[in-house]
Amino acid sequence: MKQAIFVLSLIVGLTACNDDGAGSTANEAVPVETPADGAKPAPATRHTVKPEGPVQISYQIIGTPIVGQPVAIDLQVRSVLGPQAVTLSYRINDATAMQFPEAQPPQVSIAPSTDASPNLQQVRVIPLREGRLYLNVSADVETESGTLSTVTAIPIQVGGAATRVPQESGAVTTDEDGEAVRVMQGERE
Repeated sequence: MKQAIFVLSLIVGLTACNDDGAGSTANEAVPVETPADGAKPAPATRHTVKPEGPVQISYQIIGTPIVGQPVAIDLQVRSVLGPQAVTLSYRINDATAMQFPEAQPPQVSIAPSTDASPNLQQVRVIPLREGRLYLNVSADVETESGTLSTVTAIPIQVGGAATRVPQESGAVTTDEDGEAVRVMQGERE
């Protein structure tokens, strides 16, 4: 009897979480069957959905980024609002890490596509040092209610990834049972 009440309250609770009730599969109650052997039912699972911006930006870095050499990044831009013009703005937060070539405009406007295919765009940057560098791409779409934006940070790994060496703390010894333990030294005043 307690299992049936639990299952019923679980279904009612999940149904109450549904915000609009209009066929949203992410919030619908998951039917839970009670096993015949009287075991507890498996917990219901829910899927989370990442909110989507008005523009989807995917990217591909062409070649291997090298310090001082321009590297091209292919962008695929798709407006989820339909065929609309999209304005792309490029920004580098750390001018000591990366710069744009002289011929690279900091902003471009992409005409709306007539079909469902994504718009293609290429941006070039020049890495000035090794490490993980970031190019910020902002996509703006004008609508009747105002400007909608999507921002994506594109990571660019220049050179080998730095390996971190863990620092040892304390000394490894054995306790009275023969188990390995690490003895930490406290600070003295």
